[in-house]
Amino acid sequence: MPIINRKACAGTLESSDVYVELEPSVSGIELNLESAVIEQFGEAIRSAVLDVISEMNISDIKIKVVDRGALDCVIRARVETALRRGMEGRDA
Repeated sequence: MPIINRKACAGTLESSDVYVELEPSVSGIELNLESAVIEQFGEAIRSAVLDVISEMNISDIKIKVVDRGALDCVIRARVETALRRGMEGRDA
C-alpha cells in the first residue's frame, strides 16, 4: 500500500483552480475543504477528492483543499499530483 511520507502540494489559488496540500497522518483520512461554492458543490468536491485517494489506495492522510471554482477534472488532477509528490520514493 502506498505511503505518504512527506508534505506535498499542487495547484494555485488562482480563479478556476484548486490548491491541495497534504501531509502524512496516522489516524485515517482527514479532509479539510474550503470553497466559495461549498453550499452548491461541496459534496461533489469531497467525493472527487476521496475517490482519487481511494483509487490510489491511500489510507492515512491529512489533506487540505482550497477550491477557487475548479472543474472536477482539475480537482482530480491536482489531488493526484499532490499524492504522487507525497509518496515514498517519488520526486514528481
